[in-house]
Amino acid sequence: MEQKTAKLEWLEDPRVFAVNRLAPHSDHRYYETEEEAIRGSMGLRQSLNGTWGFSYAENPAARKAHFYERDFSLDGFGTIEVPGHIELQGYGRCQYINTMYPWDGLADIRPPHTDKENNPVGSYIREFELEEPLKGKRLFLSFQGVETAFYVWLNGTFIGYSEDSFTPSEFEITDALLPGTNRLGVEVYKRSSASWIEDQDFFRFSGIFREVYLYAVPECHINDLFIHGDVSDDYRDGLFRAALTLTGETKGTIHAVLKDRAGETAASWEAIPAEKEVEFSCRIPNARLWSGEDPYRYELTVTLYDEHGNVKEIVPQKVGFRRFELKDRLMCLNGKRIVFRGINRHEFNVRRGRSITKEDMLWDIRFMKRHNINAVRTCHYPDQSLWYELCDEYGIYLIDEANLESHGSWQKMGACEPSWNVPGSLPQWKDCVVDRARSMLERDKNHPSILIWSCGNESYAGEDILAMSEFFKERDPSRLVHYEGVFWNREFDRTSDMESRMYAKPSEVEEYLKKDPGKPFILCEYMHAMGNSLGGMKKYTDLEDRYEMYQGGFIWDYIDQSLMKKDAFGKEHMTYGGDFGDRPTDYSFCGNGIVYADRTISPKAQEVKYLYQDIRLIPDSKGVSIENRRLFADTSDLEFVYSVLKDGEPVYQKSFHTSVKPLETGYEVLPIPDFTEPGEYVLQVSALLKHDALWAESGYETAFGEAVTVVEGRQEKSCKKPLTVIHGDVNIGVMGDGFRVLFSRQEGSMVSMVYDGKEWLGRPLMPVYWRATTDNDKGNKFSAASSVWYGAGRFPYYSNENCKVEEKEGSIKVTYTYELSTVPQAAAEVSYEVDGSGAIKVRALFKGQKGLPQLPAFGMRLITPEAAKKFTWYGRGPEENYCDRKEGARLGIYEDTPDNNLSRYLVPQECGNRTGVRWLKIADMEGHSLTFRASGLAFDASVLSYTAEELESATHREELPLPRYTVVNILGAMRGVGGDDSWGAPVHPEYCISGEKELITEFIIEGRS
Repeated sequence: MEQKTAKLEWLEDPRVFAVNRLAPHSDHRYYETEEEAIRGSMGLRQSLNGTWGFSYAENPAARKAHFYERDFSLDGFGTIEVPGHIELQGYGRCQYINTMYPWDGLADIRPPHTDKENNPVGSYIREFELEEPLKGKRLFLSFQGVETAFYVWLNGTFIGYSEDSFTPSEFEITDALLPGTNRLGVEVYKRSSASWIEDQDFFRFSGIFREVYLYAVPECHINDLFIHGDVSDDYRDGLFRAALTLTGETKGTIHAVLKDRAGETAASWEAIPAEKEVEFSCRIPNARLWSGEDPYRYELTVTLYDEHGNVKEIVPQKVGFRRFELKDRLMCLNGKRIVFRGINRHEFNVRRGRSITKEDMLWDIRFMKRHNINAVRTCHYPDQSLWYELCDEYGIYLIDEANLESHGSWQKMGACEPSWNVPGSLPQWKDCVVDRARSMLERDKNHPSILIWSCGNESYAGEDILAMSEFFKERDPSRLVHYEGVFWNREFDRTSDMESRMYAKPSEVEEYLKKDPGKPFILCEYMHAMGNSLGGMKKYTDLEDRYEMYQGGFIWDYIDQSLMKKDAFGKEHMTYGGDFGDRPTDYSFCGNGIVYADRTISPKAQEVKYLYQDIRLIPDSKGVSIENRRLFADTSDLEFVYSVLKDGEPVYQKSFHTSVKPLETGYEVLPIPDFTEPGEYVLQVSALLKHDALWAESGYETAFGEAVTVVEGRQEKSCKKPLTVIHGDVNIGVMGDGFRVLFSRQEGSMVSMVYDGKEWLGRPLMPVYWRATTDNDKGNKFSAASSVWYGAGRFPYYSNENCKVEEKEGSIKVTYTYELSTVPQAAAEVSYEVDGSGAIKVRALFKGQKGLPQLPAFGMRLITPEAAKKFTWYGRGPEENYCDRKEGARLGIYEDTPDNNLSRYLVPQECGNRTGVRWLKIADMEGHSLTFRASGLAFDASVLSYTAEELESATHREELPLPRYTVVNILGAMRGVGGDDSWGAPVHPEYCISGEKELITEFIIEGRS
């Protein structure tokens, strides 16, 4: 029954979530003429996007109560852009919250109530005249996304009310329209009962943030379309069925034709009577099936004719044939076990928040395809319709997740406490959550990219969420249902078709898989990519090969949620929670992406691309093993290029083509010259696209592998040049041809290093035991547990008696011993041996001490007097890498700058490291250079404009000082960054550094190229 008046009490009644709202339907397009269909322009749609009148109030009592009336004066109204968030346009305050509710500690309320003193209201006004094609027809108003609850009036007449921020809300407005100018009023409330079940980990915005439009329909209209593109049991034929729901005058006939991509007719139907419900079907022999590897779609065109044979409506719909099923306890696509190499994706833009654009989506999907990401979970709400179209077209598998999260109602600071959990099994909440499932499914059901429906996120369990699952299964048996929350309450285990967990450690995943479980396993969230993270990811991806029932996971998450903001001086900078005066807040916990908020790529993406690659290339001395992990496509679309590098320099390159069948492994013998000259040889094999793809141009590298061999026989050169040694009262001077070095007994270190008149030491060269704390270090309390090492480097105890000098023919060796400010006390020793060429062999020894905690790092730190221009290295790159995040890095010679090497994590922290460094060269503005060369084992190194202490003390990048020097860290040991989670998971033991064992860092400094 139509409701004619609006009631404010609906805001606190979970049973009222849609008043006068139309039933949800498919997101298909429709046209009145063939010309419109060819152009792809819907003549019966009128956009209302743009500038609206706007008034903001902090709470309902302060709002302009009758603003929607036709004669209400708009004096005092400002303006706002639609779509867009209220908070990002100068009204209200941005707030970032993870699990707790935004009002926690500020309002003593429980579901379903709201804080009446803090419930901002946005009053929107849009005046419009109806465009000619829409006149004389039934007219509707569509809001694609409004957060969180809103009322609508047209020309003073109440139209309706709706909740659910992330699915369309549509109303019929035919009877409220007037000739000429019409006034549309929309009143948006930030808080309602729905806020208790929209407690997602994101910035809390409000307003009309997705598009708004009017649309009309023909006299007879295909209101809903459900395409079933199934596959025969032998996975050969397409089983097509279409179910149509018509509204209006159901007279005339329906014609339909299904064509392949080449335009050839695969099936057709003629003169189907136009009735309220229409179905037609067929079997397509040897159909080309849809998959992420080959996102092939047919084109269905449904034409509606009136009784006189006139075209009344044309509906085009892409059709993908695919079968997704549980088969022998495995999730299978078209008969093959699938592995989700996935990621969680919030809709986000650094300036627009969740009001993202088509350009944003295109960037995202191309990035994902280029980085071998094959699946996305829409965390934790349905996305804009265009995203599903793009995933259909480009080939991305989707878990489509309903807009439901009530994290703060049952989990407090990590502890499960569901005493007042919503929705639980509360009958007053059941209809609204099932409605959210229905709204998502009915809009999105025709997209083959959606393999799984998700009941929402982190809302515990109960009868209400079980009812969502039952709805999904009854309405759409062609897809599976996901819900992780049953992990917390096994009474409702049947809610989910798969075992889904968050942040289970690799050992915990294995424990489940070894017990012959009844359900396949996925990690709906894993590898918490907060700050410098993603260490140890290989431990998860290795499970793909060892356990069939492990079917992949979804990294948390895709993009940093950071908003651009101007400071007091008008300079823009990245922000996070707490930067808007928002309290409570979860601060920088919104920075979890492998992509920065401005859609530039973080170093973490390098690892993802490698570990997710669907072609594994494993070179050896004779050739390369090519493991095709694709399910359906062979490797004929790829060109394989192999190169040989000698000591980092390319010396040979060729290419070949081969077709390895899906899920098979081939071997290609590579004709490579027999290199006999002493040196290190790296064989690198790459898979490149032969032809342009939607997401990348030909020549783009999708996969690589490398193998290293060493030809022995290189002779170390001995230096015969003379040395001059001066024993001063305080300093030991060492001089030779073009160089001068000073060792200080007083400072306990080398204090001057001059080559060709250039001084390279700004401060004494000293051992380093600390790295700047990462987000993971803070979360697992490592920085607190190992804080003794911060002081050990800054405040070593040294006595000038602990300086030992040894002179030999052609060299001098100076050794310093340090007692460290640790408890128990430890010692370190650093020796410098200088020869007549000016080369300085450095050996730093940490002696280890029982009872000491793990170290963050160990090595030597050099600080130059002024900033260096660039650095070059032969080691792993090009992006930063660590002992537990280096699979995606490859050996080569690379160049960077200290400034660029500072990764743009939201909170400054350890960054810029490179592993496997054979040599490192820094150069100044005038071209002088200083080289650090491995003596024996390769080392880790970083070149930055800041010390670890400076990074440690900054909470934002903008707080760092102007670069005035360059910091070079040469490390024999660097702790892994970790990443199983960011609130307690330790770095895996093999990537840690014991404080009880001896550590050595060795390298040679050379002042000439």
